[in-house]
Amino acid sequence: MIIIACVDERNGMMFNHRRQSRDSAVCGDILQECGGRKLYMSAYSGKLFGDVQENAIRISEDFLKEAGEEDACFVEDIPISGFEDEIRTVILYQWNRRYPADRYFPLELTDGSWELQRTEELKGSSHEKITKEVYGRVR
Repeated sequence: MIIIACVDERNGMMFNHRRQSRDSAVCGDILQECGGRKLYMSAYSGKLFGDVQENAIRISEDFLKEAGEEDACFVEDIPISGFEDEIRTVILYQWNRRYPADRYFPLELTDGSWELQRTEELKGSSHEKITKEVYGRVR
């Protein structure tokens, strides 16, 4: 399973049950990154993507249970606890800012279990600089 998330500089994801920020360039990059894979997400997250490529997006509140090994899951409001062993790739989009947060990305990517495979800089529609980091599980 591939987990995709947006975080701030302190790995914050949400504050008061709302996403910290949004950016249409990130949504476009996520769809491009997924290629032909299914992209699962909650109904809350689905609002970010609108009608874009609706055949590629699967909306479900149980998407972590439904997603296959090669599928991607965009997480914001759904905890990933209990699914850690199924995750083989993590893609983080970092806002390069510090926002208030009360929900944080839960995986420790610097503990030796993960390897940074790729870093890219994006120019977003709402953020001048967005850093994309792709991590693979060390086996």
